[in-house]
Amino acid sequence: MVAGASLALVSGSLLLAVPSQASGPAPAAKTITGSHPTWATASADAGAVPSSTEVTGTVYLAGQDPAGLTAYATAVSDPASAGYGKYLSPAQYKARFGATADQVAAVQKWARDAGLTVVSTTDHAITVKGTNAAVTKAFGTGIHQYKVAGKVRRAPAKNVVIPAKVSSAILGVTGLTTGATTAAKPDSHRTDALSDKGSKPAAGLPTDPTCSDYWGQKTATGAPAGYTNKAVPFDQCSFYPSQLRKAYGITASGLTGKGATVAIIDAYGSSTMLQDANQYSTAHGDKAFKSGQYNEVIDSSKWEYQDLCGGPAGWAPEEALDVEMVHGLAPDANVVYVGANSCTDDDLLGAISTVVDNHLADVISNSWGEVMHTTDNADVTASEIAAYEQVFKQAAIEGIGVSFSAGDCGDSSPVAAATGANCQADTARAQANWPDSDPWVTSVGGTALGLKDKTGGYGFETDMGTLRSNLSADGKSWEPAVPAPFYFGGGGGTSEDFAQPGYQRGVVPTMLSHTLMTGANSKTAQRVTPDVSMNGDLYTSVLVGISDGAPYSEGGYGGTSVSCPEFAAVQADILQARHGRALGFANPTIYDKSKLFRDVVDRQALHTSTPLSNVADFGVISGALRVRLVAFGQDTSLNAVHGYDNATGVGSPTESFLNSFR
Repeated sequence: MVAGASLALVSGSLLLAVPSQASGPAPAAKTITGSHPTWATASADAGAVPSSTEVTGTVYLAGQDPAGLTAYATAVSDPASAGYGKYLSPAQYKARFGATADQVAAVQKWARDAGLTVVSTTDHAITVKGTNAAVTKAFGTGIHQYKVAGKVRRAPAKNVVIPAKVSSAILGVTGLTTGATTAAKPDSHRTDALSDKGSKPAAGLPTDPTCSDYWGQKTATGAPAGYTNKAVPFDQCSFYPSQLRKAYGITASGLTGKGATVAIIDAYGSSTMLQDANQYSTAHGDKAFKSGQYNEVIDSSKWEYQDLCGGPAGWAPEEALDVEMVHGLAPDANVVYVGANSCTDDDLLGAISTVVDNHLADVISNSWGEVMHTTDNADVTASEIAAYEQVFKQAAIEGIGVSFSAGDCGDSSPVAAATGANCQADTARAQANWPDSDPWVTSVGGTALGLKDKTGGYGFETDMGTLRSNLSADGKSWEPAVPAPFYFGGGGGTSEDFAQPGYQRGVVPTMLSHTLMTGANSKTAQRVTPDVSMNGDLYTSVLVGISDGAPYSEGGYGGTSVSCPEFAAVQADILQARHGRALGFANPTIYDKSKLFRDVVDRQALHTSTPLSNVADFGVISGALRVRLVAFGQDTSLNAVHGYDNATGVGSPTESFLNSFR
């Protein structure tokens, strides 16, 4: 990795760089580029909000020596560096790079002198509120109303300007824009939504749910012809952890994650998580959590934006999936669940910061994300990027690894979003997602795993990309006809926003790093995702157990929300192999050991001109026979080929990879 490799937005947005605290020229006023959104045009301006209108914003603190922060995070993460592994404690980090008491006091005084009220202060940010008049005095611009696409939004009338007296202490500003709150969503999906239409029961296919214990075990006789004239297998039954442990070499390695701690970040919190996880584990032959092995950091009194985010009920399946996969693949690791107060960036970043500031874990798993560029220009801002990156670098310096799901919409293009089951409809163009595309985190993509036997022997993997058709009402054809449109697929691609980090050089093909998702050529090499992949396809699903106030039940779930906690558990197993020595930011090591990963290549590319496919028969539900024809390895413009690729990264972990850390 090269220091500063991820610092500039190609689109021209200014990184909120802050001068070093070392002696030099006197600080000047600083413009926060991007704080006035592009949609806030003069023609849409409906005038200033009343001066008495209350506005809330978050001011992110720059801390000490930002350039030194990047350099230290780079060196401590690079196996070839003399500084590799020389991690700092949270107290040491704060003393060397955190915001000083004088900086905090200066920012608080500036805000109060302008008439703002300081709502809260953390090591990273100060939240303020006040009238529009006070905001205008503090930030050099007032808040106006704008009529955009039939909606009224509020935003600064021009870019925020930070006065010279506090400019070196401030990293960025968020929250002054309303009506376009950026929100992350879980990267998981239930295997078959009960709201989908099914056909009437028809002769030839079972009317009871039917699945194979391993790939190819049972043949779907009686199904209409699909991608081939030959009968194809029934879909595999949803996997449980012991099968996955065997498939990825964890069982053979003997590793269980003992001594490691994994933090899981989602929004809100399930009321029955520990109970559900224990019931799930014991039902499938594994151990329940020991006393004290599972902990939660949740404050329901602070939950907000529940309508926007889907509330606790909307996030409970994600939480159950994450906790049960981590515990399943690293059964002796400690797990701490940290529930953000909402799905907004400020709250999710606050949850990550809680883990990092208190060193609550060795690895952080995040199964959520969003696109960076939207059709209404409610894009991820430079302030948000800078704030996240500061915490990611802090995590690296403290020896904490941070992973994110790569998403479930393939290349996130509008074409994919039109038919995809878990896509963000307002995507502006094909693009890599956020935050997984940030070069300071591990982007975890998805595969479709085929088992060779009932116990979980590894058969094959292809990339996580599925096309899906429904059985017709008369049971004689598939709708839509094959080839069906894109339905679900692992995220990935070349970032237009972040330059190539050093760890990808020599591994990522030049053609990928210089070709943006729009097809445009980039003169500079860019960050490409994902870094690694594990099983996550919707039709090679995993079982998840959940109650959260309802009767306990289990169902199949897929998505890179499966893959991310799986790989976090693998990292916990690695920590045990290292006898507890921190691994920290994993990417430089992952690319250094890339040849120890299993190279995932599309089965279609290897064997035949027709897609790999199967039949998923869910039986009769509400009087209708629900049957799907699914094609695998069809991930939009992303392709799994030999070597690194933008569908599966360097591939999936193996026993050899795990044992290389002993």
